[in-house]
Amino acid sequence: MLPSLSTDQVAAFVEFARCGSLRQAAKGLHVTEQGVRNRLIALEQRLGVELYQKSRGRRTADPLTSAGHELLPRARNYLEATRGLSEHLTEPRGSDEIHVAASQYLILYVLIDAVRRFHRAYPHVRVRMSSHTEQEIEGRLLQDSQIAFGIAAPYETPPELEYRNLFALEWSLITPRRHPLTRLAKVSLRDIADTPLILLERGSTGRQHVIDAFHAAGLSPHVEMETTNTEIIVRMVEAGLGASIVPLLPNGIVTKDRKVTVRRLGRQVRPIQSGLLKRRGQSISPASAEFMQFILAAVNS
Repeated sequence: MLPSLSTDQVAAFVEFARCGSLRQAAKGLHVTEQGVRNRLIALEQRLGVELYQKSRGRRTADPLTSAGHELLPRARNYLEATRGLSEHLTEPRGSDEIHVAASQYLILYVLIDAVRRFHRAYPHVRVRMSSHTEQEIEGRLLQDSQIAFGIAAPYETPPELEYRNLFALEWSLITPRRHPLTRLAKVSLRDIADTPLILLERGSTGRQHVIDAFHAAGLSPHVEMETTNTEIIVRMVEAGLGASIVPLLPNGIVTKDRKVTVRRLGRQVRPIQSGLLKRRGQSISPASAEFMQFILAAVNS
């Protein structure tokens, strides 16, 4: 499977290669130096190679690694192709529309920001979002040809659909502040097993991941309550109604400003993979393909 790259990441790499320093690249891109560094690190992680020298010693005239030099011409070609696509999308013509079916979690914490940025770049392209569970998204794609694609975390993909993985979310335990579990240096599923938990409703991919993890460890979770989405779960935990195990974005937006404590569980629960679902053999429009880049940028910001 080819890695999913963000245009912002590739542009940061090309600008860094041109300028030779993070500081100058940041000025050229009108972002912070840390922002450039984050994009370069994300690009390296996507490709699985080191692209530039990171030593703090005397700066060399050539900051790129051999892998960086190999990537550079391809990265420039990638940006040229993207510019061509952008020009095509911004040509004056009738309004385009992208209809996306997605889970509540992804709409709330990923797609809203992606649509906001996308509309700034392509104001004539309308994005429609409809909220469904993973199973409902699969059904809607098969029934409604007007839906361009789905963004979801399917437990299993039906043979009539194709799935392209975009990103993975790892799991964390969230508890009210000063909960007994917050005193532990490291929290295991065995420590959690007797704790009243608030989980996602039956039939959701997220709930199944949690149940599978407990069963694999020979444990049964104490499920006290169920609800439909992560936003409600966080509010319920904040109110002291229990603890929960939820997938969280790395930027911390899901629990920001909430009176809860977050403890990462690492790989004790299998990461939840989220990505694009489309009808088998269906081609993605240029506008949809560009919108996908904005989704990736929202996840990595």
